[in-house]
Amino acid sequence: MSKLFKYWQWRTIVVTMIGYALFYFVRKNFSLAMPGLTAEYGITNKSFGWILFIGSLVYGFSRFINGYVVDRIRGRVVMAIGLLLCAVANFAFGFGADFSSWLTGMENGPRMVETLILVMGITIILNQYFQGMGFPPCARILPHWIHPSELATKMSIWNCSHSVGASLAVILCGYLMGTLGTDLSGDPATVQRITANLTNNDVADATVQALHYAAHIGAWKWCFWVPACLALAGAVMILVLLRDDPKDVGLPELEGTSLGQYEQTHSPAARKKFEAVMVWKNRWVWTFCIANLFVYIVRMGVLDWGPKFLTESRGLSIKDAGWTVAAFEIAGVVGTLVAGWATDRFFKGKGHHTCMFCMLGAAIFMTIFRFLPADTSLTVTAAVLVGAGFCIYGPQALVGIEISKQATKEASARANGVAGILGYIGSGLSGLLVGYVADIFGWTRVFETIIVVAVIGLFIFLSMWRAPRDGYEKAAAIKYDE
Repeated sequence: MSKLFKYWQWRTIVVTMIGYALFYFVRKNFSLAMPGLTAEYGITNKSFGWILFIGSLVYGFSRFINGYVVDRIRGRVVMAIGLLLCAVANFAFGFGADFSSWLTGMENGPRMVETLILVMGITIILNQYFQGMGFPPCARILPHWIHPSELATKMSIWNCSHSVGASLAVILCGYLMGTLGTDLSGDPATVQRITANLTNNDVADATVQALHYAAHIGAWKWCFWVPACLALAGAVMILVLLRDDPKDVGLPELEGTSLGQYEQTHSPAARKKFEAVMVWKNRWVWTFCIANLFVYIVRMGVLDWGPKFLTESRGLSIKDAGWTVAAFEIAGVVGTLVAGWATDRFFKGKGHHTCMFCMLGAAIFMTIFRFLPADTSLTVTAAVLVGAGFCIYGPQALVGIEISKQATKEASARANGVAGILGYIGSGLSGLLVGYVADIFGWTRVFETIIVVAVIGLFIFLSMWRAPRDGYEKAAAIKYDE
């Protein structure tokens, strides 16, 4: 029985990892397409910032809503449908410029660009809602397969899906942006238009960069079409291979995860009281949720805007920028694994202790990055970002894990839904904040802001130093007849 359980446990971890990584293929592709959209259509950082802001809010609320949905519908079904709909949205996004031209009767110009921004915004909002159908099923399924005593280690392995998906997505899309598209570099009018767009957006070496983008007109579309095909295959895989909990394959539930009287009652009144105690009135859940906002501002500030900053401020090619941000993500994989291992090995399962030290490290590395000279080599620039990625992905992974432990396996999806709202308010603020600060004050002030946010996050984690490892004792003590 133990051998069979281990097989299904690791099968569940691997399938959900691959499935969730594919959500990132149809999500982080937008970051690599943004420079191409600026070059071809002159779309500003402010416009991108608003799209990222609204999309992030929608994603956060979608995670919250779907935290309830997966309590009533099988998690694997919700996850498969979400990935399928993301694929559809990405196919539509790739045709956004064609649709905008058809609506306006223009190939370019202010009216066409305004329409394209509207079409992009609507498509991204829909995609972000469908993205919110990815994590809640995982937050619900995995605590049923992994004991709290090893949840940090094994879910840190699972959390690598974030970094693996995002890094492979930016590498793939960086390659697509640098190799596909129509070569119009010999057309003076096209080169002149792109040069003007880049100059108006304060892009470094606009003349040189214009020739590169002119040689790959329309390449950004493939950043949506290719990942969409991969997502379609992933939706089928999830539906066929995933199972929600041990009972689905005739195995017993995990020992030591009793929920007391709740397991005998399961009445609507008991469910309501359980949720009130373990989620809405749970001090530690809310502290983790607030901390999550600051973690996401730091993480998304680098991940969403890294390619644009590196190409516009440091003069890197889009391929080099893609590889540099991928290195940030790959470092996140290592940082996630180390954070999970350290939590169980040194901090007795108390991930909030690990998170505090990680945020300190992130603040230090972002401070170093802030003071790097503009002519710093690609190797050194990437190395510092690697250090930041190593540190910030520990809290990014552990917050969801620790919330699952504090709220228990029964309420983990709902509690993580609340964390998702605050986390992606942070992500949205990151998009809006970076867009405006970059346009008004320049990229240096952007990274100073990120440093301050990291320090605030550090003190929030410090405030919960005495929190318990998990909430199962609290759950078992709930009196449902009072």
